[in-house]
Amino acid sequence: MNTCPCGSGTAYEDCCQPIISGARPAQTAEELMRARYSAHVKVDVDFILTSTHPDHRKGYDHQGTREWAEKSEWLGLEILGTQQGGAQDETGQVEFIAHYRDGEGSHDHHENALFQRKNGVWLFTDGVRVRPKPLIVEKIGRNDPCRCGSGQKYKKCCGK
Repeated sequence: MNTCPCGSGTAYEDCCQPIISGARPAQTAEELMRARYSAHVKVDVDFILTSTHPDHRKGYDHQGTREWAEKSEWLGLEILGTQQGGAQDETGQVEFIAHYRDGEGSHDHHENALFQRKNGVWLFTDGVRVRPKPLIVEKIGRNDPCRCGSGQKYKKCCGK
């Protein structure tokens, strides 16, 4: 069995391939997200373009997308959650992480992808990168011992 790249555990021919080929539309926003990931793996960038809402194609770089898809080794897709995006909804959101490797190393593309149904067909509208949460740094008082381990007060050492 040729397992689908989207991580569903089913055969590609029964999962994302019919959506990518146009044999059937995605029933949910998550199905479309999975198909778009699989299209990156299969370097089917025409599907990536056509599954993007026409009102949201401005700035889309078809050749750049092709090069990214071709030069990346796609390591897996994690769906972290969905909001709406069901068979009866008109909009939806899918939070995902796409793991890949390129010439610079391994990467995690973490995004909240937004979808809208147009004429009964789910389309990608926008994606918002999810950035790592900032580290919370404990405040050091001027008279506290310096964290560098010198044994001096912070104000006399690194706090100058």
